[in-house]
Amino acid sequence: MKIDSHQHFWSVKRPNDYGFLVPDAGVLYRDYLPENLQSHLIAAGVSYTVLVQAAESLEETDYLLDIAAKTNFVGGVVGWINFDQNCGAFEKQLQKFLRNPKFIGIRPMLQQLPDDDFILKKQVIENVKVIASIDFPFDILVYPRHLPHIYEMLQRVPNLHAVIDHLAKPQIRSQQIDEWLNWMNKISMNTNVYCKLSGIVTEADHQLWQVEHFIPYVEAVINCFGAERSMFGSDWPVCLQAASYEQVVTLLEAALEKIHMINKEKLEHIFGTNAASFYRLKV
Repeated sequence: MKIDSHQHFWSVKRPNDYGFLVPDAGVLYRDYLPENLQSHLIAAGVSYTVLVQAAESLEETDYLLDIAAKTNFVGGVVGWINFDQNCGAFEKQLQKFLRNPKFIGIRPMLQQLPDDDFILKKQVIENVKVIASIDFPFDILVYPRHLPHIYEMLQRVPNLHAVIDHLAKPQIRSQQIDEWLNWMNKISMNTNVYCKLSGIVTEADHQLWQVEHFIPYVEAVINCFGAERSMFGSDWPVCLQAASYEQVVTLLEAALEKIHMINKEKLEHIFGTNAASFYRLKV
């Protein structure tokens, strides 16, 4: 059973949520809803998905939870709550969402915040500790420049049940790897942290990418986190800027095939078991 650990839905009719949905956004400037994805899941043999927030909005999380309730293939929703508020308000909103069985994770959108060290703010750390205290899944959306701050955060909250989205978006286009790999290796020493093999195609040249461009990064993640803490994610529809859903699946399969330590059992972990375990999916 394959599980896609990372995909999005959105509608251009919700401009207050999706400020990035403007005509200049190209292929992204349209509605992407369950009926647009289902045939691709069937073609790729994917049974379930994890639906991830794309807006800093409580309303969007409610919107996604409503979609999940009506969509059999959505295993759950990774939503959003403002971490930079007092613990009482944070916990009140968290408890509200937790009453919904489809609420399976939480993600602050760290990559786009003006302060690269936002995650280290005193109030934010206190709310991260709330998440860690209930062992709730936490998605980390960052660029390589944020990784030192993520490492420090994990030193302060070592029991956080976390996953790094999109390999922390290394600069695949320019094949820069050393600094990124140094921090990923340090972070991976915390065995509570996983990594999503997702979002890689959009970090490469959108027109000229080849499977060989991704192999050093995929192999590095497997070396750091192991097949037991790595998971496939499509990042659909963002991936459509560079590749179709089916191409994203096949390019990861091809890259993993080049890594000799990967056998059938480990592939099953990467393409399904790990996502189900990390998010405690009831599928």
